[in-house]
Amino acid sequence: ESQQDSDHRWFVVYTRSRHEKALARHLYANSLSFYLPLVQKVQFIRGRKVRSYLPVFSSYLFYFGEAPDDIAKLAPYCVSRVLPIADQQKFLSEIQCIHSLLDAGIALTIEARLAPGRKVRVKSGVLQGLEGTIIRRKNGNRLLIAVSYLQQGVSVEISDFMVETI
Repeated sequence: ESQQDSDHRWFVVYTRSRHEKALARHLYANSLSFYLPLVQKVQFIRGRKVRSYLPVFSSYLFYFGEAPDDIAKLAPYCVSRVLPIADQQKFLSEIQCIHSLLDAGIALTIEARLAPGRKVRVKSGVLQGLEGTIIRRKNGNRLLIAVSYLQQGVSVEISDFMVETI
């Protein structure tokens, strides 16, 4: 049965912070269809190489089914909201592109859509822990961060994957 012929539709599930994988485990255990694109992150902790998998879309999971309310009942502590997707074909096309990139093994950087004026903290690298404000985007995946010191400013060019919003 094709997607158009059934009552099954795609929904965006907005999860509580860092609950995407927990919800995915519940859905998998109950044989419900979903898609949670993940990217591998490798970091060194105490000299050991540690691999983890991060959701491509933080706090989002995609559910395919009939009754989206069922997943909120299944894992109420994981789900904040379930949102319908108006253009199912467009969504399917876009998510298939993401899936193809992930399958190809291409190194991807999660883009957080950080806008100028947003307060951020550097989460890795030699500037770890510093806080500042994004003053402008540069070349699509680079940021300039203003860091105040004694009421004077300095700026540094830094990759957006190295910062988190405050």
